[in-house]
Amino acid sequence: MANRIRLAAIFMLSLGSIFAALGIAQEPAKEGAKQSVGAEVIPLPAPRHESGTSIERAINLRRSIRGYADDPLSISEISQLLWAAQGFTQERKEPPRLWNPKYEWQGGYRTAPSAGALYPMEIYLLAGNVEGLAKGVYKYVPKNHSLKKMTAVDKRTDLSAAALKQPSIEKAAAIVVMAGVYERTSFKYGERAERYVHIEVGSIAENVYLQGMALGIGTVIIGAFADKDVKSVLQLPEDESPLAIMPLGKLPLPAVAKNP
Repeated sequence: MANRIRLAAIFMLSLGSIFAALGIAQEPAKEGAKQSVGAEVIPLPAPRHESGTSIERAINLRRSIRGYADDPLSISEISQLLWAAQGFTQERKEPPRLWNPKYEWQGGYRTAPSAGALYPMEIYLLAGNVEGLAKGVYKYVPKNHSLKKMTAVDKRTDLSAAALKQPSIEKAAAIVVMAGVYERTSFKYGERAERYVHIEVGSIAENVYLQGMALGIGTVIIGAFADKDVKSVLQLPEDESPLAIMPLGKLPLPAVAKNP
């Protein structure tokens, strides 16, 4: 009997080795697993830290814009907007105290404030009309200011359908989606984490608004959507919750004329 058990164990271990060698998963892939395998990484142009638009002027011009010109955005503009959302402002090699070890510490302080510097937000970009960037879904990687390609499929229409068919989403040149990982913050703050994560959404959104105004790009923060459907469209990992959508596009001519 003992010999049979040992032989069965050896057989199972051998199967495991064969599966591993062939790259065959022994368990069904979890939701969002396809994101991490062989994803293309696209370096972004370095962001600017100065411009001809004062912070006061950007605040004064800030509006929620739901209609956009047909002009494409440039990859440099996308780079600047993503930096404003979650880019690095100072390097910090060591993670903060009470950092959840299951997550990677990206290695720096960012443009938007975060409770305990825990940075629970993941930033996704849906590109549709961006010069120098193919249509598809990308994930922003702050540590090297790059984009990781998730899929080459244009998901703007699908995302619009998940958000009450709002035309500003479907017609946008690009779209930023914020997804929160509550566990990063709750590891330290417990039940208060949800509040802190939602505060961070507002901080990031205002950064994108103001940076957009400085670039002649309009946006609006959208919270009216079906969480489950947005999660499905973007194939988000199980621990990421969609929290906000921000379509992006060049300001229409009347807005440009009104706010030179």
